[in-house]
Amino acid sequence: RGELALAVLVEQMRREGYELTVGKPQVVTREVNGKLHEPMERLTIDAPEDFLGTITELLAGRKGRMESMTNHGTGWVRMEFIVPARGLIGFRTDFLTETRGTGIAHHISEGYEPWNGEIRSRQSGSLVADRPGKASSYAMTNLQERGVMFVEPTTEVYEGMIVGENSRADDMDVNITKEKQQTNIRSSTSDNFEKLIPPRKLSLEQCLEFCREDECVEVTPEAVRIRKVELDQTLRARAAARARKS
Repeated sequence: RGELALAVLVEQMRREGYELTVGKPQVVTREVNGKLHEPMERLTIDAPEDFLGTITELLAGRKGRMESMTNHGTGWVRMEFIVPARGLIGFRTDFLTETRGTGIAHHISEGYEPWNGEIRSRQSGSLVADRPGKASSYAMTNLQERGVMFVEPTTEVYEGMIVGENSRADDMDVNITKEKQQTNIRSSTSDNFEKLIPPRKLSLEQCLEFCREDECVEVTPEAVRIRKVELDQTLRARAAARARKS
């Protein structure tokens, strides 16, 4: 019943001392009359009418179609959509963000329909550490204009670990362990004190929502991290080149 139920199970196992890796949640498909079918959900949303266009656009990108809409005359509207179950993975966070926490949504199974095609749930890429070491404040200050950080300074990172969300659609390998070069020359303008934006802490459920097909969540009793399935950046680059050629 969604990533929340999966997160509850994984969190229980983590507290019991298990270490595991969890991939992006997948829906269970079936073949009907020789054609691929996928599970659908009937999604009911109550939200202020100011967010009507935003919600419609958000669900259109997830292959949702509106079945009905009721305006109560109180400034709120009720909408019903039929959406592929895989389109609702990661939807809750985007929905609460777009409606500023005011929207209410619930969904129930609506049977199976023919496969609706590819759904791109996340428009942004990942910032991936390109070497092991400790995250430095100097490197993070230079990288924060590229996107949002997920780790704090001095956090141990390794090659292939996702340390932030890229503001662009593609992934970027970054050196988050870079230290400032020390010199014996003092200058009044050499040190520029910039404010380091606090990192965004993702819960286990948010990590599962964030993952793409080539990413997974590493869960241990001490930490929850997001990483690439293939840690070696050279092998990832070769696989991406082969995918583009095909």
